[in-house]
Amino acid sequence: MRGIDYFMKYNTKQTLKIYWQYAKRYKLAVFFIIIAITSASLLNVVVPLYYKKFFDAISSGLDKQSLGSQLITIIFYILFLDAISWVCWRIATFTASYFQAHVIADLSNYCFAYLHKHSFAYFNNNFVGSLVKRVKWFTAAFEDISDKIFWNIITLLINIVGILYVLYTRNAYLALVLIIWVIIFLLVNWAFVKYKYKFDVARNEAETESSGLLADTITNNANVKLFNGYKKELKSFVAVTKKLRNLRKFTWYLGGYFEAVQGALGVILEFAIFYIAIKLWQKNLLTVGDFVLLQAYFLNIINRIWDFGRMIQRIYERLSDAEEMTIALTTPHEIQDVPGAKNLLVKQGKIEFKNVNFNYQQTRKVLTNFNLTISPGEKIALVGPSGAGKTTIARLLLRMYDLTSGKILIDSQNIAKMTQESLWRNISMVPQDPILFHRSLMENIRYGNFKATSKEVIKASKLAHCHEFISKLPDGYETFVGERGIKLSGGERQRVAISRAILHNAPILVLDEATSSLDSESEMLIRGALDELMENKTVIAIAHRLSTIKKMDRIIVIGEKGIVEEGTHNSLIAQKTGLYKKLWALQAGGFIQ
Repeated sequence: MRGIDYFMKYNTKQTLKIYWQYAKRYKLAVFFIIIAITSASLLNVVVPLYYKKFFDAISSGLDKQSLGSQLITIIFYILFLDAISWVCWRIATFTASYFQAHVIADLSNYCFAYLHKHSFAYFNNNFVGSLVKRVKWFTAAFEDISDKIFWNIITLLINIVGILYVLYTRNAYLALVLIIWVIIFLLVNWAFVKYKYKFDVARNEAETESSGLLADTITNNANVKLFNGYKKELKSFVAVTKKLRNLRKFTWYLGGYFEAVQGALGVILEFAIFYIAIKLWQKNLLTVGDFVLLQAYFLNIINRIWDFGRMIQRIYERLSDAEEMTIALTTPHEIQDVPGAKNLLVKQGKIEFKNVNFNYQQTRKVLTNFNLTISPGEKIALVGPSGAGKTTIARLLLRMYDLTSGKILIDSQNIAKMTQESLWRNISMVPQDPILFHRSLMENIRYGNFKATSKEVIKASKLAHCHEFISKLPDGYETFVGERGIKLSGGERQRVAISRAILHNAPILVLDEATSSLDSESEMLIRGALDELMENKTVIAIAHRLSTIKKMDRIIVIGEKGIVEEGTHNSLIAQKTGLYKKLWALQAGGFIQ
């Protein structure tokens, strides 16, 4: 059985694979960055050699007059090399800015595109806040990791190789001590980071849990207040943050312990290098300038390799930050177009459910051998007790879920073999609880048809009786409605959804409790709009308020075992017994003795 370590390694590889896939689009920029950084790093190794010459010249015993011109020549060489280094760093900096900005934008677009292709069920199972956080952390991780590669790893490697070469030319023992120390240091770093990584992942999962709970309670802030849930939710949040606090503290303590080990290793290196240097100086194998060279190289290596330890930790932390988004990006889309899927063409609007079986999460059976044929242009209503599967039937038609078995045909075309985009293009949906974008009313209504003119939008809103309340707003159609349309009443949101469906003008219409949020007056106003909207369309209306579907061509009564009754309103209430008659009596009479 594969453990968590396997999946962490797999996800890390997948993260780096995605990053590389988008980074290699800008190969020329990467090439210039690497060349510029390499050149600047090599110059950092060469410049101390001139300081060595400088101090060797001072200690040579020559008279100051003849020595002065020699020292000035040396500092001009240093100035020239520093100037070239400055130019290289500027090239690297500006090219890296171009490179990272483009790749981050590409990654953001990729995350957006891939996330939105996930199924409706996927979004039902994930908090909005956590998904937003994943995208932000995924792109931020790329920026941080690429920074560490460019400004830490490459510079460290070039500096170590260059310094080792110079020290080897001065004395092989110095180079040997340094290379042994570097190997030990890097191995200790690697072992520590691998040990710490699983705790970083756990911390990120706790942060996701905390963000999700916070987003959920903010979204439901009215419920928290009205149902006295403040103390309960606060207690839950405190428990989550306590878990996060402990993980943060533990990982930060680990970092502190490791820095202590790094400091000790640095002290050991400095002592060993200078101890050997003193012994070599006593044998006239090193000069005063060599001590300056060693000190410069020691500070260079300590600063960079100290950062290397932090950098490795940071890279693994960032990889763990990106892991959750990587999982989302490597999770196959649950509902996909089959290879060679065709566009759905609807000329009549006949709908057929043939031997449809559907289970939620493979265990909860909702529909068993369900069969239903809806004639072109027929207007049917689905009624029955909650949980019988009415809304599920509509969702399966919209292919929000794939069938367990069976098939759904529209004009003899199996919707499972048609593109999802063409399916949705041919179906208008007015949901029970419409959710609007935090955009203007004009944009929200125009979502039904992006090419619609302002006049067409206003016409649709008049048909849905939106225009009355919109025209009274200070900003009219440019009024922003708040997140999820919170600034509008339920009835106003419903009318906006109806106007959007009018604008969409698809041959098939699904009304899922389309008037449930309307008061009686608004319902009467919209009844005419719905009649016009339903004209020449195949309509499926889901309703609990039976008074709204009296004029439908056919009423399908759904029970626990599927279709239990069907007919017109008059024929169903004319029966002596029956589920529909019972439901009608409950609503019309209030109680049944």
